[in-house]
Amino acid sequence: MKLFNPGGERGSAMSYAALLEKIEIMRSTLRWATRLERPDVDKLLRQANTLRDEVMQLSHKERFVQAVSGDVERRTGEEPVAEPPTGERRRALLARSFVFEGTFGDNPKLLDALEIAEKAAPTDLPVLVDGESGTGKELMAKVIHANGARADKPYVSVNCGAIPDSLLESELFGHKKGAFTGAANDRKGKFESAHKGTIFLDEIGELPLPGQVKLLRVLQSHEIQRVGSDEIIVVDARIVAATNKNLRKLIEQGTFREDLFYRLSVIHVTLPPLRERKDEIPLLLAYYGDEAAEALKRRPVALTARLRDFLLRYAYPGNIRELRNILYRISCLAGETADLVHLPEDIRPATAIAPAPADGANVSLAEAKRVASDEAERLCLERGLQEVGGTVAELARRWDMNRSHLQILLRKHGLHSKDFRKTH
Repeated sequence: MKLFNPGGERGSAMSYAALLEKIEIMRSTLRWATRLERPDVDKLLRQANTLRDEVMQLSHKERFVQAVSGDVERRTGEEPVAEPPTGERRRALLARSFVFEGTFGDNPKLLDALEIAEKAAPTDLPVLVDGESGTGKELMAKVIHANGARADKPYVSVNCGAIPDSLLESELFGHKKGAFTGAANDRKGKFESAHKGTIFLDEIGELPLPGQVKLLRVLQSHEIQRVGSDEIIVVDARIVAATNKNLRKLIEQGTFREDLFYRLSVIHVTLPPLRERKDEIPLLLAYYGDEAAEALKRRPVALTARLRDFLLRYAYPGNIRELRNILYRISCLAGETADLVHLPEDIRPATAIAPAPADGANVSLAEAKRVASDEAERLCLERGLQEVGGTVAELARRWDMNRSHLQILLRKHGLHSKDFRKTH
């Protein structure tokens, strides 16, 4: 519960902005410092990151106070309360010191999920997050952890679909030395490591039935036993589970326990796919463009108008994960500006239509896409050679591409740089 004093002092929003700007300048300066030893630079960067996060939290609290103050003033007046304008719910979440690493838009279903997560976070109730692959289920688990009372305690992630059945019990609950062949030492399990914190059980629908029985026992008793030991260990771990499957259908098929489903889904959160969150795409393009640039230690790549239009209209069957991967790809392959040619071939639109075969034979869709892709690549190379007057080294520099790889592409399309050299 937060206490609010309407008559108390308020900080300056401008002072927060100025301080954040100074911190960012310091981080940029330290990042490229040459007179300090690298371990010292890394240490100072970590300190700057911590300070920045603390200032952001203070800024969130400041906005929370201002929002509550405005609400108090509205309630004391006699004017009717109007419908919240677009973006109000999103701004209100952030104003309430809502911790979210990344960016999100104004989609009502997504905001519903975030508001449920905000209310569930301070409790210890189990949460089940479902949604298509790539919609941000693990990020939602981290949001619940970061906004709760266990934020300073361990956060342990487990991919239930990646653990072999024979190692499942040892992975989750640990084992004693000599419990089985290869158990050379005592080992903590994931639940024990997450004591007092949060354990995230990803792909819970992949957990085999014997594992479901053991997990149900932990949920009921909050106790575990290491493999090969009779000792009872009490564990206090907040459980957040996630799945991209319909668990109710799995229950009907007999592959998922109904009692476990109800234990896990006390709080149920569903994340909508990115195709239903179109307003979020421009925000994500900017966010992941900056993130990719920082990871690759280069300037953010510019997008041509037609590439940006494609990225805004694309359906993203892989959701946010696919968008992020695309941004990293084009940031790596492009020079200063990315175009359609830098997209993965399987989603790249055809910029030219290949002529139909003379014999009228049918062409497969895959072959048509390959031909169109090759034609687009050739046109791009021709245009590039024309711009640099046939100088391969200059074109490789502009495209930030290895020269030998560029030569291979030219030979592939039968292009000769001398044909593009300007004659006087």
